[in-house]
Amino acid sequence: MNLDDYVRQVSLEDFGLPFRHKAVWNNRLRSTGGRFFPNDGHLDFNLKVLEEHGEAVFRKIVRHELCHYHLYHSKKGYRHRDKDFKDLLKQVDGLRFVPSSRQATYHYSCRACGTIYSRQRRINQTKYRCGKCLGQLDLNL
Repeated sequence: MNLDDYVRQVSLEDFGLPFRHKAVWNNRLRSTGGRFFPNDGHLDFNLKVLEEHGEAVFRKIVRHELCHYHLYHSKKGYRHRDKDFKDLLKQVDGLRFVPSSRQATYHYSCRACGTIYSRQRRINQTKYRCGKCLGQLDLNL
């Protein structure tokens, strides 16, 4: 099933309303699960969210974007701060925020005592030392 068909199915099952525009994957999205464009009505979705968190979480993100979509087309408050949006999102069990996908990607170990440090960013190994014994740190790949 392609993305358009999936969004149409979720719209009918969870909202009882048709989705009449396009849904597309957007590989440039980083911190958001999806976006609604009021000008032309299409929806963008982040494929990485589906891959990392599974179909159940992705469906809740689709519901979130469909809340924007259906409220906008029914001329109600469709923004995050609006009561209509918050009420509908709670009613259909949509996600307010995308779960974090950040994971520690750099692992350093001390040469002397073997303590392991996990960091999200690279560190300057000549500037930083082990916090326990002041030994040199090695990047573990």
